[in-house]
Formats: sequence, C-alpha cells, structure tokens
Amino acid sequence: MNSKAKRITTIAMLCAVSYAVMAVGRVPVVLFLKYDPKDVIITLGGLIWGPFTAFIVSVIVSFIEMLSVSDTGIIGCVMNILSTCAFACTASIIYKKWHSLAGAAAGLLAGCLAMTCVMLIWNYLITPFYMGYPREAVAELLLPAFLPFNLIKSGLNAAFTFLLYKPVITALRKSGYLAASGQSPRRRHVGMILFSVAVILTCILLILSMNGIL
Repeated sequence: MNSKAKRITTIAMLCAVSYAVMAVGRVPVVLFLKYDPKDVIITLGGLIWGPFTAFIVSVIVSFIEMLSVSDTGIIGCVMNILSTCAFACTASIIYKKWHSLAGAAAGLLAGCLAMTCVMLIWNYLITPFYMGYPREAVAELLLPAFLPFNLIKSGLNAAFTFLLYKPVITALRKSGYLAASGQSPRRRHVGMILFSVAVILTCILLILSMNGIL
C-alpha cells in the first residue's frame, strides 16, 4: 500500500471508530453537557500519525456528527472542532517534538489546560447564540458547570489516551500496519498507569455525584 492510500485508510479508520464511540458512548455530566470518548481515538491518531491527522479527523467526525446526531447545527460543529483540536492537536504537537514518556505526559497535560481555557472562552462567546441563553446566565455557569465539565472531560481523555497508547501502537506494529520501532521494549510505568486509573475513577465518581446518583 503506498503512503497516500495508507494515509487515507488511516484517516477513514480513525473517523469510523471515533464516530462509533461518540454515537454509543455519550454520558450526561452536567446540564446539557455530555462526555463522549471520541477525543481519545482522535488523540491516539494524533500521537501516532501527527497533529494534522488529528485535525482532519476532528473536522470530518464533527461534520458527520452535525448531520446525524447533533441538534446544535454549524455552531455546535465548530465548538466540537475547537474542543477536540485544543486537546488532541496540542498533545500531538508536544509529543511530536518531545517523543518520550515525559513528552506524552506533558502533551496530555497541556491538552487538558488548552481545552479547558479555550472552551471557557468560547462557551462565553458562542453559547448565548446557539442555546438561547443570555450572556449573563452563561457567565454564571462558567465556574459551576463549564469548568468542571471540561476538567472532567479532558482528564478522562488524557487518562484513557495514556492507558491505550501502548497497547494500540503495539497491536499496530504486530499487524504490520506500523513499522517496528527498532528500540528495546520500555519498562511499564506502573506509577503512571495507577495515576491514570485514579483519574478515571475520580472523574466517574464526580459524574455520578453531579447527576445525583451518589
């Protein structure tokens, strides 16, 4: 398979998986805000194939989502792209420059901060238009609703991405889809794995409490 065909196949595969997990994995967090794991798939694609791949997949999936399951129209589509790219592209750019465990951790942390900041700003600017809320009401929701939602969303994205990266890239190499790295296998970083699991459990408990289940 030549490089162009392989890239198209890769993007199509990432789009299909991202859309599938988005369609079946949406979980209410607070108010009308829902978490879905599509950013995890897109970020994995960005870490493996570069930030431009993450950007392209984000645009395609957000557009298909707008046409199929979303009721927020073009503005919602733009917000989805901004959110995903702020996280996935930031993490991918840093990891591309700093290709190590520390680089991955730094990239994912930077992605969390970038997504949270970008979405607080854009929710303040745009939400009044597509939700019909007065801007003053949106401003009052920034800290009690939008901030915890984006922290939970980005935290889950970062933790799931960290846990899945190694198994995914190992499977792709074994299948021959990716070339072998030529490096000796790295030891498992148990501390980081346990930290990621703790982040996931914490976020799940927060979601349950915010929905009145706990």
